[in-house]
Amino acid sequence: MSYCFFALRQGTNFKFVRLEKYNVISTAYDYVYVTFNAKDPVSGSVFSFQTLLNEDSSPDCPVMWTTLACRIKCDDAVDDHWDDKAVDDFYKDAIPKWSSHEELARGNKNYYVVQESELQENDWLYLFTEIAFYSKTNNVLTAPPPLEIKRVVVVTKEDTEEGHEKLKAQNAIYYVSYKYNGESSEWARDHKAVIRKTMDGKPGHLYLEVVSAD
Repeated sequence: MSYCFFALRQGTNFKFVRLEKYNVISTAYDYVYVTFNAKDPVSGSVFSFQTLLNEDSSPDCPVMWTTLACRIKCDDAVDDHWDDKAVDDFYKDAIPKWSSHEELARGNKNYYVVQESELQENDWLYLFTEIAFYSKTNNVLTAPPPLEIKRVVVVTKEDTEEGHEKLKAQNAIYYVSYKYNGESSEWARDHKAVIRKTMDGKPGHLYLEVVSAD
């Protein structure tokens, strides 16, 4: 997730190469330290990335992940304090229930329906959808699931000149409809998820919440 976040913030399209190091420190929460290699497909250069992920969950929200570091490897200290005061109150309540495209359209100027071409250009949407699917299935499927995104609707309070800019808003809620096309008959149907992404403005910081909406 972290390098997709880096690409989202920096406008890059680095591709994962291999895992270097993986450590988990458990206190009140699980802190996951990961170092991995990623490649710039344009220049061919390979970079070493450092990420720090804090994992949490609740009965109502199985995925509550905070990225506290996401950077090209360096020796600088990590700012692991999340600034909750920097996040708009709109994104602090319980994650919203599912709303259809039609419901969101009623008097709501802050929503945007993602176009098919944008789904292909922003592969982090597929990563977010995979996270939603795995949280729903309790990780019982080990192979990457063949998922087909049917529709994504974005809601954000951020002002943008063009509707499509809402897709990459720092703080947004994504209503995702998708289908599992794999061999497991138990999951071979349409699915829905609500995904909320917030940032506190600090480099490398992102908070992701995911709930199934079926």
